[in-house]
Amino acid sequence: MARRFKGVYKVLNVVHERMFTVSNGRITGRAGGMTVVKLTTTGRKSGEPRITMLTSPLVEGDTVVLVASFRGGPNHPAWFLNLRDQPRVQAMRRGADLAMDAEILTGDERVSLWNRVTSLEPRYARYQSRTEREIPLIVLRPAAS
Repeated sequence: MARRFKGVYKVLNVVHERMFTVSNGRITGRAGGMTVVKLTTTGRKSGEPRITMLTSPLVEGDTVVLVASFRGGPNHPAWFLNLRDQPRVQAMRRGADLAMDAEILTGDERVSLWNRVTSLEPRYARYQSRTEREIPLIVLRPAAS
């Protein structure tokens, strides 16, 4: 059953990504009340581009916040491990495709933003209650030249 769900998820992700890309984010640019982000990371093992469709609970100007929740699963999602090892990423939202630098928040900065994110999207607090790992918060900012 889990293998079947994973296959369905992959197919839906590909369809979503293609519709999003072709429409420059006008179609499928929001999901669950959040901004959709097409994140392209560099595979930590392969070195190849890896595309993942994500939602961002908080976007302010060109700054995008991502939550590596994996729905409260015990492991970090692959996209997070990729950007942890190579923080220069591409992020498309509403047609803007920008080179961005990823910062994984820690300490007080993470706590402060976590409180803000969970007040906007309580599901992340539920995800945190399902896992022993600390769910990472990532801030994407336009890459320095």
